[in-house]
This record gives sequence, C-alpha cells and structure tokens, in this order.
Amino acid sequence: MKRSDFLKVVTGVAAATAVVPSLANPFIKASSAKKTHEPLVPVSIATWRFGLQTTAEAMRILSNKGSALDATEAGVKICEADPNERSVGLGGRPDRDGHVTLDACCMDHLGNIGSVAGVEDVVHVSSLARAVMEKTPHVMLVGEGARQFAQEMGFPLQDLRVPASIAEWEKWKEKAEYSPVVNVENHDTIGQLSMDMAGQLAGMCTTSGMAFKMRGRIGDSPIIGAGLYVDGEVGAATATGHGEEVIRVVGSYRVVAEMEKGFSPQEACERAVRKIYDFFQRREAGIQDTQIGFIALNKRGEVGGYALRPGFQYAVARGEGEEPVLLDAPALLPT
Repeated sequence: MKRSDFLKVVTGVAAATAVVPSLANPFIKASSAKKTHEPLVPVSIATWRFGLQTTAEAMRILSNKGSALDATEAGVKICEADPNERSVGLGGRPDRDGHVTLDACCMDHLGNIGSVAGVEDVVHVSSLARAVMEKTPHVMLVGEGARQFAQEMGFPLQDLRVPASIAEWEKWKEKAEYSPVVNVENHDTIGQLSMDMAGQLAGMCTTSGMAFKMRGRIGDSPIIGAGLYVDGEVGAATATGHGEEVIRVVGSYRVVAEMEKGFSPQEACERAVRKIYDFFQRREAGIQDTQIGFIALNKRGEVGGYALRPGFQYAVARGEGEEPVLLDAPALLPT
C-alpha cells in the first residue's frame, strides 16, 4: 500500500473514533510483550506533523536500547534547530517587542524534573532543561539566570531570529493586534513522550510560545503538571495549544491522574479537554480562538490524543522498522 493511501486509512479510523469512541485505532494498542523480562516494544509519540521526524529519530535510539529520555531529547532537538518552524526554537516568532524567548521542561520515570522559561539566545532549551534537572539543586531557571547557566554549561549562544520571523514581526507591528488563529502553529509546542525497551517513560515539551506575546509571558510548556507530566508507574501526557487554558486545569497531570484511575490514554485526554470546555462554560468566556490538544502514553504502550476542535494531529512511532504514522485527533467541538 502506498504511504499516501495508508495515511488516508489511518485518518479515516481516527475520524471515526470521534463519532464512535469504542472503535479501536490499530495504533492505539498495548505492547505485545508479556509480563516477563522480555524487552518491551518501544513507543514514541509527539504533537503535530513535525512529530513524524522527531519520533523517527527517537525510535532510532530506542531500537538500539537507548533510554526514553535520551530518545525524546534527540527527537525534539530536531525541531528546535529547524529555522523554518515558527513555534519552536530557532526561528520561533518573537514577542511584541521583537525578542524570541524559549521555554521547555523535561521529566523522567522517577519524577526527576527540570525546566527553563523566558530564555534568549539558546536554541536547545530542552537540553538546558535537562541540565537544570541533572546539574542543579533546582527544578526551574528563568530569563537571564537560565541564560547565564547555559553559558556555564557550554551551550552556544546565537540570535534566534531569522529573516522570515523578523519580517512577520515587522508586518504584525503595522496593526499590533494579537489574534491567534486556530491550528496555525503560532501558539503551539512540540511535546514528545517515549517508552523504552525497559518500560521506562520520559517526556519533553519545548516552545517559543505565543507569537507576539507580551514581554515576559510564560505559558504551560515549561510548567510541570501543565505542559508535561510523567509518572513512571502510570503513564505520561503533554499538551499543546492555548497554554493559559491548560494551566487552568493542570492539564497534563490531569490526564495522567485519569489514567491512574483506570481510563485509557484516549479516554484520559478526552476527559481533560472536557474539563477545559467546562471552565469556558462556567466563565462564559469566548472559545472561538482557542485550540487545545493532549497526547498520552501509558505504561502498557497504549497511546491516545484528543483536541478541543478538529485540526490537531500527532505522530506515533512503534517498534523498529515501522515508519511513524500521523493521526488526526478526535475533537470535542465540530469546528
């Protein structure tokens, strides 16, 4: 079967799941490993289309018995270094004052955590977050302090702006209005979760934040429990979209907590999105410009994804020799 035809089939299954949640997606399944010391089938899952590249890289490492944390870091670094991506790393869109500031966090199966926020001039903030986790007594560094720590750790400094992102900022200044567009990656992240052959879980989340945000704005991505959460005995989750709304419900922790209750990753993501929607209804707040997406991976290798509205996609890579697959996440709202 041609890959294009294959993706159509997968997309059709995912769309059907939005109507009949009980339909099983062939890629949302448990590992076939028995309860022995037999190596598990490794899995990596990541937000958005760029996840096809990042999960493929993660799988290369996982298939060689690499750790979930190493694999996830290697994956997201591809996206961070791509100058054509406008919501992550090099080439990320600046804030309203023209500064590109990056946020990231990481968490492993033991509950070790690291985070950085509002960092300038450092491309690989995912690696910097890991350095905070492994090299400091703290869990979060921000702004100039994080930049200084990066220098001490030998991270190269460079201008994160590229000609295309500068041109977009100059164009935006003509009206200077903040108006996010749903499913246009001007306010998204890459969140990635992996499980290695030892059954260990890890996750990372990295972003340049909302385009043309207020100077100093921080979203959910560097906040453990909001943008990312990992419980090595249960599962892992990460979020993308409107960070303020994810923070409001401690979204990624909520997804993992639902899995701990016994819900599947798919059901857990759905329950978190519904909670966000409930808060909008209580506040009678406008929801038309908001998109939220969650992905999750449990200890058995099952995955799931769900969004507030259609358009959110995520990539899944499972086992050596199989290409990652891009899935359309089911959604709560019709449009």
